[in-house]
Amino acid sequence: MSSNRGGNRGRGRGGGGGPPGGPPTGRGGGSGGPPPGGGRGAFQSNRGRGGGPPGAGPSGDAVFGGPASVDSRLTNSNALVDVLKKIPHDAKRPTRPGFGTLGKPGVLRANFFAVKFTKTAVIYDYHVDITPTTDLKSIKARLFALLEQSNHSGWQEYVPFIAHDGSARLVSSKKLPQPLDIPVLFLKEGQAQPGKQDKTYTISIVITQELKSSELNSFINADPKSREYNFSPIAGAYNLVLQHHASHHGVRVGKNRYFFPSGGDRMQLSTGVEAWRGFFMSARPMYKELMVNVGLCMTAFYKPGNLASALVEFQQQSRGAMPQRFAQKLKVTTSHLGYRQTKPLKKIMDTTSQTTSFQCDEFNGRVTVEQYFKRKYKITLKHPDLPVVDISGPNARHPIYVPPELCEILPGQPFRGKLDDQQTTLMLRYACKRPPENAHTILNQGLPVLGLTPNNQKLSNFGMSINNAMACVPYRELPPPRVSYRGGQPPNVRDGSWNILDVRFHLGGAVKSWWVLVVTDGRPVFNGRDDPQLVGLWKGFAGKCQRSGMTGISPEGQPVLLNVTLQPPAADPGRLQSLALINNTIKTNRKRGDPSFVLVILSRRDNFIYPGIKRMCDVELGIHTVHMLSNKVLTESKKQDQYFSNVALKVNIKLGGINHKVDERSLEWLTKKKTMMVGMDVTHPGPGSTEGTPSIAAVVANVDGHFAQFPASLRCQETRKEMITNLSEMMVERLKRYEAVSRTLPDRVLVFRDGVSEGQFDTVLEQELPQIIDAFGRVNPKGGPQGKPYRPTLTIVICGKRHHARNWAADSQVDRTGNTRPGTIVDQGITAVFDFDFYLQAHAGLQGHVKPTHYTVVYDESKLGADEVQQGINTASYMYARATRAVSLIPPAYYADLACERGRCYLNEFLVSEDNKTTTSRGKGKLDKEEEKQKVYEAAVKAWGNGVHANLAGSMFYI
Repeated sequence: MSSNRGGNRGRGRGGGGGPPGGPPTGRGGGSGGPPPGGGRGAFQSNRGRGGGPPGAGPSGDAVFGGPASVDSRLTNSNALVDVLKKIPHDAKRPTRPGFGTLGKPGVLRANFFAVKFTKTAVIYDYHVDITPTTDLKSIKARLFALLEQSNHSGWQEYVPFIAHDGSARLVSSKKLPQPLDIPVLFLKEGQAQPGKQDKTYTISIVITQELKSSELNSFINADPKSREYNFSPIAGAYNLVLQHHASHHGVRVGKNRYFFPSGGDRMQLSTGVEAWRGFFMSARPMYKELMVNVGLCMTAFYKPGNLASALVEFQQQSRGAMPQRFAQKLKVTTSHLGYRQTKPLKKIMDTTSQTTSFQCDEFNGRVTVEQYFKRKYKITLKHPDLPVVDISGPNARHPIYVPPELCEILPGQPFRGKLDDQQTTLMLRYACKRPPENAHTILNQGLPVLGLTPNNQKLSNFGMSINNAMACVPYRELPPPRVSYRGGQPPNVRDGSWNILDVRFHLGGAVKSWWVLVVTDGRPVFNGRDDPQLVGLWKGFAGKCQRSGMTGISPEGQPVLLNVTLQPPAADPGRLQSLALINNTIKTNRKRGDPSFVLVILSRRDNFIYPGIKRMCDVELGIHTVHMLSNKVLTESKKQDQYFSNVALKVNIKLGGINHKVDERSLEWLTKKKTMMVGMDVTHPGPGSTEGTPSIAAVVANVDGHFAQFPASLRCQETRKEMITNLSEMMVERLKRYEAVSRTLPDRVLVFRDGVSEGQFDTVLEQELPQIIDAFGRVNPKGGPQGKPYRPTLTIVICGKRHHARNWAADSQVDRTGNTRPGTIVDQGITAVFDFDFYLQAHAGLQGHVKPTHYTVVYDESKLGADEVQQGINTASYMYARATRAVSLIPPAYYADLACERGRCYLNEFLVSEDNKTTTSRGKGKLDKEEEKQKVYEAAVKAWGNGVHANLAGSMFYI
């Protein structure tokens, strides 16, 4: 079990429920791994620090040349507070109530760099129309490149003063003549002479608006009149200029992320796939300054070279396997036609050049691919035994088969498939660098390769320049709360974690009966039910549960022992027969009554068995399950005891127990009113998923004043829709559950919404806020005791992890990993001008460079103060039930993410990557594809059924 949420998680994971075959991954402290018990955090006996030994590599002070002092622009930040206090309070997008004061103060550096711009400049913003129209990004990008090279009269002299997005937007520091229509002959890269079929396009550049930097200057200087100023257009324009150099010299992957073929430092992840390190960059306004955030990012790329060589190596290392995911969205070049052409590789076939044949009118009959290339192009194949590849277009009705040795993998192509376990482990290892190393890379490689240097003429032409020193901002280190268990000495909280020996849960769960299900998948691990290892395992686990305060379970009371031997995957590829066997075994033994939980012991990881058992027991049978991996639990006694402790934490919370609490004084911000904390999240289908697969939404909420039990409502909804469709209905369920347990409805609701980008804040207020308010009216339509409609006060906080802000403190202020310490909070210098936001790092970094969470209060009827919210969230981060350390995301939002991950198990057949599945539909148009997606969606909704079984709906089944 990983108990720390420090890593960047990305949305839209590919497999159905965490790593293939395992439960959901943890949040930042290493992989969560299958059995949810084997990680750092729970009942630990060491601090688990990572990131290399103390002093490894350069120190932060050595990289920066000395300690930091606060930027001069922030010396009078109280002036900003004075301005904000004069702005009337509005529940929607409230202004900052002030800066926090609690905690030990200090100064740190952040990876933001000041962008100087001419305060009186005007940027001219244009829309670009292309005729004839095209939806292909590659054609648009090529046309923009040709546009820059055009010698069209009245255009070339303006090229040094423009920047564009390669699609539809262009900005200029000089006003362009209007109308402006430029003919561009389309030539492929490297093509010297036009062909008969090459088109001439007309590029029409049409003015849309004039962007005045004086208005941006008023905004960053906190002019109250600028409160409603929409800075997005001009910030976007400056971003186009800042990213001009990178877009022309690097490969963009996603938004604002650039990778450079000459980057050097690479790591091979598997045959034909390697990890690249690149840089993120994005400008945004902050108090007194426009700043560009520059951070490190990593992604996987295909290694360039001959496709046949890659396939030969792949087959050798994978013992003959040829998974389709290797070729997802891969582009290759061919030259056998006498000229170079680039084609997307649609599929690697199951047949070779020797065995693949087709009807050929030119040669009067059927010929094999090998024969065709010999007779047509006089090419004798060196690898006729390799599978052929299909390079026909996405809508082609007939395949185009080409031998792989005639295909070259283009350089700079990102790998679009889902990384497997081994690749993910290597990628994490590649990404985990200590903070000083990251700072050195950003300053000495990132700024130059991104073109953020004094000699960038494009920046000069727009009146811009970059300060190459990181921002220096004030921070505070918030104190941790006191943690307690039932009886015994309270544990000592240090570095965001605590050790506990022989303590008892605050409230132990009651076990009526329990089962042990041994799933033998391959070579047997145990020699029957009397095997000493198996007996020792269940006795040891029962003893741990009993000593921790759970009732009805002890080493003397033998559980029901079941064993299921599965068919090998080769005979049961989708494992449907194996899952049916497990289902039948459980159902047969239900005659003696359902157990409180089933301990499932898996002999290995698998893409189907773990999520299949979770769906079976959560949805169909209504029985709690916890999983262990035999190779993880059958270890030395000290590690086994820790593993048992981690799993016991989960079992107790599933059964309604309370593991630990924080002191009452620290909880006053929650307990002064009857409060319901709500966590909300949505997860989306990832690489390898069937197109049309639904997204999954989760809403969790506490049921009483202990803030320990957070049952969940789960729904599947339209694919890739971020806003929650059935939120009102889900909120009603949570409110009614609170009322059923607490015998009253809450006076206050605090919502923590995960997974929403900054551009969607207003969408939350427009689409989700009305649903929440609607739920208040629906839960008690007759009104309260005085006949008034039920209407608690409401606060909504967005929790952001998808950002690239990183911090560096002085050497004397960091922990042993070189990271800032738990409780580090920044609410000045790199935060919004008017909005109520802050960066909080509640947890300790276990490895690599720790990432804070960006919290933004987007709606607040309670007029909460800065200290109340900041210290309150820091305290709540110690209340996560299945760990003995603070986590990086406030637990309600964390739980919502876990619930979403559990929901992925219920749609595993749609989400899991399959090597024999292709994601393209030959010869089908857009309408056909949309109909196909709709059919997939309807099939997934049918598979989802009624969701979680009523037996489990009131519990934390997803933990």
